[in-house]
Amino acid sequence: MATSRSDDYNALAAVIAATRESSGDHFGKAIIGWLRGHVRFDHCVIFGYRGAMRPPMLFETFSPAESHVFVALYQEGPYLLDPFHHAAVERKEGFWRMRELAPDRFYASEYFRSYYSQTKLAEEVGFFVPLAGNDALVLSLMRLRASGPFGTADARLLRDMAPAVVGLCKLRWPSLPADDAPATSPGEALSVPNELDRAHIWKSLSLTSREKQVVDLVLQGHSTESIARALRIGPGTVKVHRRNIYRKLEIKSQAGLFARFVEIIDGRIG
Repeated sequence: MATSRSDDYNALAAVIAATRESSGDHFGKAIIGWLRGHVRFDHCVIFGYRGAMRPPMLFETFSPAESHVFVALYQEGPYLLDPFHHAAVERKEGFWRMRELAPDRFYASEYFRSYYSQTKLAEEVGFFVPLAGNDALVLSLMRLRASGPFGTADARLLRDMAPAVVGLCKLRWPSLPADDAPATSPGEALSVPNELDRAHIWKSLSLTSREKQVVDLVLQGHSTESIARALRIGPGTVKVHRRNIYRKLEIKSQAGLFARFVEIIDGRIG
């Protein structure tokens, strides 16, 4: 997008000034104003991530109806299956496109059909910002289906801008707001496992440790071959695990598995 050098520098100066503001809205509006001077996009959202905790929303550009899908529903549990969440927890840094992070069967997964398709996005890209401790945040830029995906030149430009975006976000949020940290008793360590830690999601069910790993990868959108590579076991062994999981959970499909996941998450969060 065409923007004068003067306008670009003024917009960048506004972002730098906003890093000292107490409100995340001032920073969010300033940085999307700067980014929109270079690349067209429909929405922006900034989520903070701390392990498997419910992610705090730090900034959004959605209408109330859109926010229900992109924020409220997401925070209820689908974030646990989001490739952006996984990448943030793994402390990736810089600019990434969803297609670079998503498992091989992500776009055919029940998670995609049941939740992600409701967003009506053509593409989502993000700036990944590791923070102090195990905190991280992701500044996501989104284009709706009517707008089409980001072009190659747009993605290249955003990747070039990533060091500045990451640095500015770190200035604004050296760590996630303290109010979003889990409540702890005096002397209690912050590392105490959270109820939504991935290892505990399935603890009420009679699954083995390996079966829990397989369930997690299936729900994320990994194929049998991808799961086999990730766990360093044979595809045939993965299929045996899946049959055993379906039998134990009394389900017959991935749709049933996702429904059981939602059931468990609703019970723990609701």
